[in-house]
Amino acid sequence: MQIQVNRVFKVLIGIAFIFLSITQTHAQNISLAGKWRFKMDAKDEGIKGKWYSTVLPEFVKLPGSMAENLKGDDITLKTKWTGSIYDSSYFYHPRLEKYRKPDNLKIPFWLTPAKHYTGAAWYQKDIEIPANWKGKRLVLSLEYPHSETRVWIDDIEIGTQFTFVVAQNFELPPNLKAGKHTITLLIDNRIKAINVGQDSHSLTDHTQGNWNGVVGKMELVAGSPVYFEDIQVYPDLKNKSAKVKIQLKANASQFSTGKITLAATTFNTKNVLQVKPVTAAYQITNGVGSLEINLPMGDKIATWDEFDPALYHLTATLISKDGKKDEKKVQFGMREFKAVGRTFEINGRPVFLRGTVNNCEFPLTGYPSMDVAAWVRIFKISKAHGLNHMRFHSFCPPEAAFIAADQIGFYLQPEGPSWANHGSSIGDGKPIDQFIYDETNRMTKNYGNYASFCMMAYGNEPRGKQVEYLTKFNNYWKAKDSRRLYTGASVGGSWPVIPNNEFMVRAGARGLDWSRKPESISTYAKQIEQFTVPFVAHEMGQYCAFPNFDEIKKYTGVYRAKNFEMFQEDLKDHDMADQGHDFLMASGKLQALCYKNEIEKALRTPNYNGYQLLSLNDYPGQGTALVGVLDAFWDEKGYITAKEFKRFSNSTVPLLKVSKFVFTNNETLEAAVEVAHFGKAPIENAKLSWTLKNESGTNVAKGNFSPKNLPVTNCIAIGEIKFPLNSITKATKLKLEVTIDGTEFANDWSFWVYPAQLPQVKSNVYYCTSLDDKAQSVLAEGGNVFLNASGKVVKGKEVVQTFLPVFWNTSWFKMRPPHTLGILCDPKHAAFNSFPTDYHSDMQWWEIVNKSQVMNLEDFPSGFKPIVQPIDTWFLNRRLALVFEAKVGKGKLVVSSANLSPDLKDAPAAQQLYYSLQQYMISAQFNPKYEVAFNTVKDIFESPSKIQFDTFTKDSPDELKPKPKSN
Repeated sequence: MQIQVNRVFKVLIGIAFIFLSITQTHAQNISLAGKWRFKMDAKDEGIKGKWYSTVLPEFVKLPGSMAENLKGDDITLKTKWTGSIYDSSYFYHPRLEKYRKPDNLKIPFWLTPAKHYTGAAWYQKDIEIPANWKGKRLVLSLEYPHSETRVWIDDIEIGTQFTFVVAQNFELPPNLKAGKHTITLLIDNRIKAINVGQDSHSLTDHTQGNWNGVVGKMELVAGSPVYFEDIQVYPDLKNKSAKVKIQLKANASQFSTGKITLAATTFNTKNVLQVKPVTAAYQITNGVGSLEINLPMGDKIATWDEFDPALYHLTATLISKDGKKDEKKVQFGMREFKAVGRTFEINGRPVFLRGTVNNCEFPLTGYPSMDVAAWVRIFKISKAHGLNHMRFHSFCPPEAAFIAADQIGFYLQPEGPSWANHGSSIGDGKPIDQFIYDETNRMTKNYGNYASFCMMAYGNEPRGKQVEYLTKFNNYWKAKDSRRLYTGASVGGSWPVIPNNEFMVRAGARGLDWSRKPESISTYAKQIEQFTVPFVAHEMGQYCAFPNFDEIKKYTGVYRAKNFEMFQEDLKDHDMADQGHDFLMASGKLQALCYKNEIEKALRTPNYNGYQLLSLNDYPGQGTALVGVLDAFWDEKGYITAKEFKRFSNSTVPLLKVSKFVFTNNETLEAAVEVAHFGKAPIENAKLSWTLKNESGTNVAKGNFSPKNLPVTNCIAIGEIKFPLNSITKATKLKLEVTIDGTEFANDWSFWVYPAQLPQVKSNVYYCTSLDDKAQSVLAEGGNVFLNASGKVVKGKEVVQTFLPVFWNTSWFKMRPPHTLGILCDPKHAAFNSFPTDYHSDMQWWEIVNKSQVMNLEDFPSGFKPIVQPIDTWFLNRRLALVFEAKVGKGKLVVSSANLSPDLKDAPAAQQLYYSLQQYMISAQFNPKYEVAFNTVKDIFESPSKIQFDTFTKDSPDELKPKPKSN
């Protein structure tokens, strides 16, 4: 019995020894975060001077950028920015001279960093290698250096890496002795031989930073010399299994054998599923090995999508015959994202991509957030607005973004780090051609297992021999990795079609044709009929709102919103300082209206498969593009909530097909109701109802539709609404709401009804179309004059107004029209007593505002406010008017540059506004606040504006250049 106990004891001791030796080979990490020595190398003297052998004299904190450490050059007019400037008026225009002064320097193109630097910079830190690391593989891991990094350990250079997309890992010499050593980094953020394009969001100052430094995890890692080089998991839903492809390496030995065990467990799910472990033998020869292991996932598998983002942790364990051990954990999801004909499918169910473009806007730091929580916030906010998708414009986000998107259930399209334009091109034999393959390979190796990584493109809008290059690029990736879909590039409508794209991301089928009367019947079907694969709208929207000056105080990091400060100061100089917030709110309401109508048009288009907004949040670069309903911090601006936005941008959206939004009371409101449903499953026996209410909230009419099954698709016809309007006797605003009963899904639309026949107004107001002698005489004698100045404006003639707001911004597009951002008015003003309106543009204003001239009131008295005020582009801040009133001489005058007259036909809103103004002018309430000289008013129709726009720049952005050749 004693002998038996001794044998058991010896076995236990042996097992413990083996276990001890195995655990000792587990990876160990030493964080390198903290204080580093530092020195700039603007003259490239460091290598020749062997700075790696010296003690650098300054200090910085890493992770961090040079700007965060207040290292670099002061911002001046001569700062050599990384990025195109298409409007050079800032540098030359006399009006802007005060913003070029050193004590008031304000850059309008993008945010202003504390410091700026492009070039070489040296970083240095002493480390201690533990004695028990002997025989281990040692790796220096740097997450997100920017961008080319050379590394020395003591006096030995161990390598150079250049990437924008993944961590840079450097193997230290295998014979490195225990004790003190010095690590020296030489980081260079200049554009060199590999030119991805200076406006690429991976490096441009437009995205708030071509920064120098390291901003992610920094650590020394000690691990087994026999290790997993790569693990890629390929889900197979049909067979309920996963193919696991493994690459192995052995540093210390060229030959190794042993076993690998794979085990998987679900997480991010209600119920935990355990996958039965699988073990297979491996062999490494000449230092490398590979094998494929089929991992049966069990009878019950948890699939990943936007509704149920179930995930798995795969644990791969390697044990060699000589006792070495390595372990690697991989996060993946069981999902299949593919194109079936012209439709996207996730796990066999149709999916519609409701996306936004992430342009790398991180205004506190200038570089992407490196922690998962920050990305979880971004994706949760996006989901709260009804979105399920994000494209990353010419950059790949850090790993934290993929981890977060997996958890939240968000479909991602990262891109290679290139906008190969503006000084670069692809397919022309330049170093960038191979670099794109290298970068996308690094992306798929490091992030390819993440379920959210569903799509990929080379990058954004290239030039060069793009058809040839991108066709080969697509073929390469389709053959190599079937886990996602590939499109050559995300492009505007004039770019050539890459024929073997698995899906299209293109412009062309986007925008609102509001040169004609707004309606909700038209679709984009004609524009996409040529494509046989899924179509996603490229950079949809781009409707601007006025700057939010309250946002300035949020810039507490390394960047300042000097652009916003400049626009605010200029607004004050134009006597409108008190209107900034009103301009924001009014323009924001129009912006939201445009997004609603464009998204609904996409949702009602057959075979349309998604959109990528540009974007849900503001982009502070490229001249300051305030296109978001959220600011650059992903916060709401105050004019639309996430809940309101989600009504028209959701997995399920009721839609209304109607020929117009303005009616007369001798007509019938006729509308067809549809549903776009891309939910988790079909909705059986859905019950839809509708209500029509007036502004007081009183029901005017209501109804129900017969129960209807809603399959997962769009263009689901529900029924018709017909409501005669003859019971409405005065100008009225109505709201029609359609609801899917018992769900969150509802949507609404506003309509305006006006009397078909208006009573004659008995008036002694003199109506005229020019300030003729009689008008002057009437005013001089104390009479009232209405001037219809439509088509007669000179001062303000250069300002182009349509119903749509500014696109992207007027600076980047060289003052391409339209130039205005909607209108502002006071709905309580007595002039609107018979014309129901809010304080902002809405559909009833279309026939009044669209293509109407505006008047520049540059010489009017201080504080003067018009009745209807167009909001100018914030780059010029001209004080504009569409309708104004004034005391002139002894009389009173109303001037309209919109066509308002007694002879209007087929323009019921304009007719109603004219009637309301007539009523106002004969009332006791007609008492203009300000006096204006007759000649000042007359000068509007004689003299041009004193300040005219000039870009001083010959170059232009892509959309204004001649169309590139197809090859």
